[in-house]
Amino acid sequence: MLQALKIFKKLPIDFGQYEMRKETKGKLIAFDLVGYGKRKRALDLGCRDGYWTKRLNDRGYAMVAADIEPHYEKAIVVDANRHFLFPDAEFDLISSSEVIEHLDNPIFSVKEMLRVLKPSGRLILTTPNSNFWFFRLCKIFVPIEKLQTEDHKYFFSLTDIRILFPNAKIFGFFPYFILKFKISNPNLVGFLSPVFIICEEKNSDLVNKNDKY
Repeated sequence: MLQALKIFKKLPIDFGQYEMRKETKGKLIAFDLVGYGKRKRALDLGCRDGYWTKRLNDRGYAMVAADIEPHYEKAIVVDANRHFLFPDAEFDLISSSEVIEHLDNPIFSVKEMLRVLKPSGRLILTTPNSNFWFFRLCKIFVPIEKLQTEDHKYFFSLTDIRILFPNAKIFGFFPYFILKFKISNPNLVGFLSPVFIICEEKNSDLVNKNDKY
């Protein structure tokens, strides 16, 4: 079964797998949500090779690329598990793709993202949907830990995402071949979409500055 999954991930079927990281519909939807950033400052948290950093820069954003182990020469080292070395309200946009499932304490890290986001700033993330129908089917035979990348620490359902991002708009996509379209109904996203695309606009009341992280 595991060998079959490895072969399946290499097929040109868009289930949001790593092999399609530059063309999967989920990341294209997330990219559409960032808009244009003239005179705006953005953080690409978990930038990897800088591909999406460069695309955001093309949209006009003044970019800060960050990763715990950057593979992009212009990136800085940031451990998203720790207190960010950025001042409050530093960024108009934070983009973070396939990161929160790797973190030790996503609640802490999301608070840090909101702290460094300007009022009315936008936080856009993607993360695998562990209750996606295909994962549900496969879990009959294989533990969820074996279905996703081995260093994932959290396996999010729609309920989990709503707890982490109570004010966010949640999107997904379907189907997975030639014609792909965005899903805006969270309940359909929870069953049909291989990934969650999360768009949270910061309200100053959402983060209590007196919180002790």
